[in-house]
Amino acid sequence: MKFPAGITPPSPNHVCKLKKSLYGLRQASRCSISIVAVYVVDILLTGNDEAELHGLKEFLNQEFKIKDLGFLHFFLGMEVIREPEGLILSQRKFTLDLLEEFSSLHLTPASSPLDSSIKLLAKTGDPVPDPTLYRHLLGKLNYLTHTRSDLSFTVQHLSQYMQDPRQPHLDAAYRVLHYLLKDPSLGLFMSASPSFQLLAFCDSDWGTCPETRRSVSGFYISLGSSPISWKSKKQTSISLSSAEAEYRSMRRVVAELTWLIRLFEDLSIPISLPVPLHSDSQAALHIAKNPVFHERTKHVEIDCHFVRQQFLAGLISLSFVRSTSKLADLFTKPLTGPLHRNLLRRIGLGPRFYWALFYLGSLLDCRSKNN
Repeated sequence: MKFPAGITPPSPNHVCKLKKSLYGLRQASRCSISIVAVYVVDILLTGNDEAELHGLKEFLNQEFKIKDLGFLHFFLGMEVIREPEGLILSQRKFTLDLLEEFSSLHLTPASSPLDSSIKLLAKTGDPVPDPTLYRHLLGKLNYLTHTRSDLSFTVQHLSQYMQDPRQPHLDAAYRVLHYLLKDPSLGLFMSASPSFQLLAFCDSDWGTCPETRRSVSGFYISLGSSPISWKSKKQTSISLSSAEAEYRSMRRVVAELTWLIRLFEDLSIPISLPVPLHSDSQAALHIAKNPVFHERTKHVEIDCHFVRQQFLAGLISLSFVRSTSKLADLFTKPLTGPLHRNLLRRIGLGPRFYWALFYLGSLLDCRSKNN
């Protein structure tokens, strides 16, 4: 038997001598895993052994007096709907309560959260009489981004005006309510397929901020066909070229992938490596694959070293994707209604009835093939 990790053998020829057989022991059949997620006083339990989960519940009840609510249906404002093909995570009730709070149930629905033709600026327009209203609305919208990745860029964009909100900013925030009214049950579909292949997309919008000329980074990561991580964030420094902006965006998603892989290892989830990382910047891909750092890349050398280190370690593989196929566009810029809806379908975000029709269609397709 080979030496386990953490123990150095005296020589490459040494092996372990077993005093007992590994097979047939009473403990061999008890190889299981239990996962406990705790948020303040709310607890989620899952695992692959019902007997162990039952014992864990009894132990927690003895220590803390917990209440067993059965299968997960509602957690922290998120509704969990069980379907034969997987789970649907939605914040429908939270969305409807938000629309009712701001008297928006009678409004005309909008096809996108932001109007792509309107450019918002700081210190432009009349000050909002009650800035707390703007901040309260943005806080609610920010909580919705847990299941509504389509709001990530919008919330990031509007949040930069929270210190001194003006009327155009408040009007833009109210437009998001129009957008929510169109599909209040929009949610994530977490597929039950046993695919453990991570897939990542990254993008940036170079110098998009008209006042600071800082770029916006965005990324999207899926596990199998299930979206698990996304981000829209303004970069901390000014990029001197589009390649630099793209590379900083690439570094951000690689850092997220590094953390996710460590998390999956702790959860005993086998991840297929390397992780395909897609970018529409040929320059950024060439920099990552080129071991020679010249004058044009010296100012981003730390980011270059980090991404290249993970590339050489086999954690990621770098692939070019056409601009028309990049999913991270949703997190870097406002889009028109048709393009916005198209990207929503491609990243696994849809209303509840959409997933029901999807499952029904897959059943009909299977039956037709069997016949």
